[in-house]
Amino acid sequence: MANIDKVVEQLNFLIKASENYARNDNWSLLHDGADDPVVLSNRLEAAIERATRPTSMYMKQLDTARRRVQPYRLREVRIVALGLRDDLVAGWVESVVELVHADTYRDYLEMAEGLLAKGYKDAAAVITGTSLEVHVRALCAKNNVTTAVAGKPKKADTMNADLKKAGVYDGLQQKEVTAWMDLRNKAAHGDYADYDRDQVRRLIGGVEAFMRKYPA
Repeated sequence: MANIDKVVEQLNFLIKASENYARNDNWSLLHDGADDPVVLSNRLEAAIERATRPTSMYMKQLDTARRRVQPYRLREVRIVALGLRDDLVAGWVESVVELVHADTYRDYLEMAEGLLAKGYKDAAAVITGTSLEVHVRALCAKNNVTTAVAGKPKKADTMNADLKKAGVYDGLQQKEVTAWMDLRNKAAHGDYADYDRDQVRRLIGGVEAFMRKYPA
């Protein structure tokens, strides 16, 4: 889910429902007749999982809460949800859009690493470079940088230059992104002898660090 307000709305609904359970009052809030603390807890846990990373502090707290028996588990899960909800409202948590993007890119980069480990450096370079281009386009959208001219999508190097002009990152970072895109183009055009396995490994590591530093 990519809308922070929608995530907060869902958390508010489930937090309110859990409060009503604690008071044994107004079960109709659940709409589906689910008056079991197990059901409530499951729904709250699922909402937390959708809104945060598997390695986040919220998930660590959730894992601890899951060791409790009901209805104490529901109470502990509700506390985690309250903290997450308040941090989302305050803007102290990365946007859910960024979280989704990060998970997606991580999957592709892991795929590239797997291909490289098996000796497929060219496919690994193409996948990594394509992920980079998609991320650069998402960075433009995030920072109100146009991604098309006269109805035609901008080229990756143009968007890279525009991001530098917009102050999203500096000239040194722009040059690094340009070098990564050049390697990707060599792989895509069949110039396989122009780069080696170590360069692809550095490409994957560099792109991963870039995405972490400049989330979209």
